Amino acid sequence: MSRFFSKKYDGLTPYVPGEQPKKGQKFVKLNTNESPFPPSPKAVAAGIKAVNGLNLYSDPLCLKLRQTAAGVFGVGAGNVICGNGSDEVLNFAFAAFCDGLTPAVFPDVTYGFYPVFAAQNRVPFVEIPLKDDFSVDVERMAAEKGTLFIANPNAPTGVALSIETIEFLLESDPSRMVVVDEAYVDFGAESAVGLIGKYENLLVTQTFSKSRSMAGARLGLGFAQESVIADIETLRNSLNPYNVNSVTLAMGAAALEDEEYTRANCLVIGKNRERTAEFLRSRGFVVTDSKANFVFASHPEIGGAEFNMKLREKGVLVRHFGRPERIADYNRITVGSAEQMELFEKAVDAILLETLK
Repeated sequence: MSRFFSKKYDGLTPYVPGEQPKKGQKFVKLNTNESPFPPSPKAVAAGIKAVNGLNLYSDPLCLKLRQTAAGVFGVGAGNVICGNGSDEVLNFAFAAFCDGLTPAVFPDVTYGFYPVFAAQNRVPFVEIPLKDDFSVDVERMAAEKGTLFIANPNAPTGVALSIETIEFLLESDPSRMVVVDEAYVDFGAESAVGLIGKYENLLVTQTFSKSRSMAGARLGLGFAQESVIADIETLRNSLNPYNVNSVTLAMGAAALEDEEYTRANCLVIGKNRERTAEFLRSRGFVVTDSKANFVFASHPEIGGAEFNMKLREKGVLVRHFGRPERIADYNRITVGSAEQMELFEKAVDAILLETLK
């Protein structure tokens, strides 16, 4: 750090993204929960067409994308906000709905950006330990004062909450916001977007990075009642009203118009997930009941860091989290194509044969 960096960021520890292989490196990449499929052909065609207009600023209202999303999700265009990835919408939520008197509240094992967003926005936060089975301790979350942030399904565990549980949290204290991060919802959980008309204190975020195969485009959506959207729009327009570029806007709208393509890919990933989970359990692994596009697994005789390293040596990248300590023996394994998962299985069998002689 330079001597000019503000002291207000002394305690800021940045988020560490998953490894991105360098040019020339060949890995089966199962570490960042990307889709193994390309974007919708309709989205690609729309993006190519939009390139010709890059001499002009993108639409600061994101109107076509918001209108298209409204039609797909059954809400009004005024109930939608667009972000440079759902991360941007989540960051705005930390800024808008948390302060010195209103801490952020989230599980201790969840999306690693939450404590970073809290620190960057200089707001206090409370981490509620997951239960022993890695489920969210809903009663303790409900009893805590502050804005709740719930990843559903949770990351990196993949465990999902029911809509009834989300409603319980919303009703536990109507004076506080509940933010539901649905980055992985399309792979097996139920969305809370349909609840926004009923609950003023609900914000739901979704991303195009996972089920819609657009991680590199950086696009996310937020859904809430219009007054809440207006709060976030105040912050967005105070930072960058052109936060989503023209190519991404065009691709996003076209992707939403091709839901059949998205659903088909999600079905394939769901089948591959169940096959992978069954394979791992047959080899002695403990595997959570994931409803996301990844599995979370540990082996009683191989440490998480060791297993991660051995997989890397065999050309397979998965994600290991050393903290908190109770998940140090686990690895998060993205579910890829059938071919990718076959290579993963061969690597696992080779490691077990070498390690458990």
